[in-house]
Amino acid sequence: MPTPTKGPRLGGGPAHERHILANLATALFEHGKITTTEAKAKRLRPLAERLITFAKRGDLHARRQVLTIVRDKGVVHTLFEEIGPRYATRQGGYTRIVKIGPRKGDNAPMAVIELVEPLSEQAVAEAEGAAKRAAKEREQAATAAAAAAAAEKAAAEAAEAEAAAAAAAEASADEAPADDAPADEATEEAAEGKDA
Repeated sequence: MPTPTKGPRLGGGPAHERHILANLATALFEHGKITTTEAKAKRLRPLAERLITFAKRGDLHARRQVLTIVRDKGVVHTLFEEIGPRYATRQGGYTRIVKIGPRKGDNAPMAVIELVEPLSEQAVAEAEGAAKRAAKEREQAATAAAAAAAAEKAAAEAAEAEAAAAAAAEASADEAPADDAPADEATEEAAEGKDA
């Protein structure tokens, strides 16, 4: 709930102040920004943000609570269908007050109160998405490099195994003729024994 304000009320009394703030909120939601005195803008901000929070909820009870303050059904429809969903991901701070200097007639300090555009949030979301994509691409590149290194290592091990197998085959081939010679001599002796 907004903090109670100190000092004199706007207008003549409490009911007049409620009507002033309700009309300012209606104009703010209708036009997106309004120019008023600093005091009225500062008093309007908590009310407007509370109404936007109701619009983010979007249920029937919230709509009826907003209708007790903002009497224009068209503005309430705009608030619930356009403004509320626009700030669905934002946790607060839907309005901005910009001081614009004194008024010409009575030198009252003036300010513009406006709805914050969600474009900055979209830009932030896009930047976060780009950062996530870049991190994912780096991770994929790292896994691909690791897979390539593992494949190279496996290929090197396979080449070493093939070289060892070839060396073993050559060694067995070198030993095989020596073993074959006695076998040949034995077969020759066996053949001579049969002939005799």
